[in-house]
Amino acid sequence: MKAIEKAWYSFRWWLFFLWPLMVLFSLISGIRRYLFAAGFKTSTKPAHAKVIVVGNISVGGNGKTPVVVDIAEYLQKQGWQPGILSRGYGGSHRTFPHQVSAKDSAAVVGDEPHLMAGRTGLPVVIDPQRARGAAFLADQCGCDVIICDDGLQHYALARDMEIVVMDERRYGNGYLMPMGPLREGIWRLDTVDAILHNVSCFKEARLLGVVPPQYPMSLTHECVVNVADPSKQLSLEAFSGQFHSVHGIAGIGNPGRFFRQLKDHGVSLTDTTGFADHYQYSAADIPPQTVIMTEKDAVKLVGIAHQDCWYVKASAGLPAAFYRQLDNTLRTKKRK
Repeated sequence: MKAIEKAWYSFRWWLFFLWPLMVLFSLISGIRRYLFAAGFKTSTKPAHAKVIVVGNISVGGNGKTPVVVDIAEYLQKQGWQPGILSRGYGGSHRTFPHQVSAKDSAAVVGDEPHLMAGRTGLPVVIDPQRARGAAFLADQCGCDVIICDDGLQHYALARDMEIVVMDERRYGNGYLMPMGPLREGIWRLDTVDAILHNVSCFKEARLLGVVPPQYPMSLTHECVVNVADPSKQLSLEAFSGQFHSVHGIAGIGNPGRFFRQLKDHGVSLTDTTGFADHYQYSAADIPPQTVIMTEKDAVKLVGIAHQDCWYVKASAGLPAAFYRQLDNTLRTKKRK
């Protein structure tokens, strides 16, 4: 994690030197919102497709990708034809829109799009212009629901439902960038349709005085998979019993949460190394002993990981009440 990101969540005094830049950021983002609200800039979406945006008001990862995968798989079971839209952050591809294929590496399309395409088998399109990517999913892929991974602040894409995912860091020191981690003020939470809390204790995390419904979210650890040979799979309990000296690595928004979850499941972590979100690994970054990582890390280590590298395959667990709201929204709500 970068030093400034650590400072956002530890309330460092020197951040106040960034106050003028925060004011400038607030002014620019406020003008941009006004232009869309007043109609000077237009928001569009495919006429025959619903759009769900899964995002947050702060920067950094907090569990959005597992939520997108879970929603996509749920909607497919309900008879919808979902597709996934992503910016493709961290990828080198520069021609858009681009549909992720099996031959694309994570370095080309980004780690999260690569992961989501592999997990779901559904159309995944990367495009920094979200409205254009959404149109491609609807017109070229026949999708009737488009799930946008991140993009809460991309107002050029109209949406039918907004979902915010938060972890225990919430909104840090409460300031806008670069003085704090917020892309928009805390007031924005009152305008979304649902808030998911990716925390161990929902009762403590639940926000008071917030308008939209709030739901607990859990990450279910399905199994541990060998990076070099995916046919080798163990339960987390079997992995914990078999390996007694394990180095944990994670290039995600909140590495500490991943390491704590492993320890809670009995994994003997002798060392841990946290990298920046979307970190691009090299062979030199891989410890020589038994290594355990997230699936998001693993997609970038295919071909360079040694035989004793493993990743945790995890899925989001969402309550039935959330799915009922999702179903009702897709049937009735049309958001501008």
